[in-house]
Amino acid sequence: MQFNKLETCHLAAGKMKKGQKLWTEEELILAMNLYCKLPFGKLHQSRPEVIELAELIGRTPGSVAYKLVNLASLDPSLQARGIKGASNASKLDKKIWDDFYNNWDILPYESEKLLAKFKNKELDKEIISEQEPIAVGLTREAQIQVRVNQSFFRTMIMASYNYTCCITGINQPSLLIAGHIKPWGIDPKNRLNPQNGIAINALHDKAFENGLITITPDYIIKISPELKKQDKDKTIQKYFICYDGQKIIEPTRFLPGREFLEWHEMKKFRG
Repeated sequence: MQFNKLETCHLAAGKMKKGQKLWTEEELILAMNLYCKLPFGKLHQSRPEVIELAELIGRTPGSVAYKLVNLASLDPSLQARGIKGASNASKLDKKIWDDFYNNWDILPYESEKLLAKFKNKELDKEIISEQEPIAVGLTREAQIQVRVNQSFFRTMIMASYNYTCCITGINQPSLLIAGHIKPWGIDPKNRLNPQNGIAINALHDKAFENGLITITPDYIIKISPELKKQDKDKTIQKYFICYDGQKIIEPTRFLPGREFLEWHEMKKFRG
C-alpha cells in the first residue's frame, strides 16, 4: 500500500453535495487510526482527538466524526451485535478498512508514521529518548517500531474494553494490561490484531499467561484444577475460583477471536 498516493472517492453512494471535499486515502488512514483508538460510543465531534484530527487534515470535526461512524458500519464485531453505523461507507472506506483488518502487523505502524508526518513531528522523539537503551540485536528503527506497535495495541485494546478488566470489571487503567491471547513471540502476524487481545488486570494476566485460567470460545472463564484444589484458601477462592464459569465482560468491538481462544485453551490451559 502506498501511503503517499492520494486516492479519492465519493463519501456516499449518491451524488456529492456541492463544494464537498473528497476524502483522500491518507485522510482515511488517519481516520481508521483514530477509530481504533477511541472507545465506541465516543466517536463524536466534541472529542479532543476528533477535533485535533480535523485540524490536521483541514476538515470539520463533524465531518471526521461522521467518517468514523462510516467506518463503524464496516466493523464485523459491531455487525454481530446488531449495531449499525452510517449506511453510506464508500468503496475507499472499505478498502482502507480491509487493508487494516488484513494487515495488523503492518498498518498500525505505517499509520502512526503518517500521523507524525501530518503533525510535522519525528516519530522517534515521541516514542524513545536518547537516554533509553536500545535492546540488544535491534536497530534504533526496529526498537521504535516495537514501542510504537506496543503503544498502539494497548490504546486499541483499552478503548475496545472501555478501560475495564474483562475478568473482574476493574476500571483503573494503571492496573490493566493489554494482554495477548496468543503470545507476542509465537504469532508475529497477529501481534497487533485486536482480536488477539484482552484488557485484563495484572494478577489475572499472569495467571492467564501461565495457563491457570483461560477463556473459552464462548467467552466463559475457566479456572484450572490446580487452583480449584486450593478451594479452602480464601485468597484463591476470592480472586480466582469465584470467577469460574462466569462470562467475561465483552468489549464493545473487536471480540476475542475464537481461533485464539481455542489455541489458548488447548495449548496453555492446565485443564
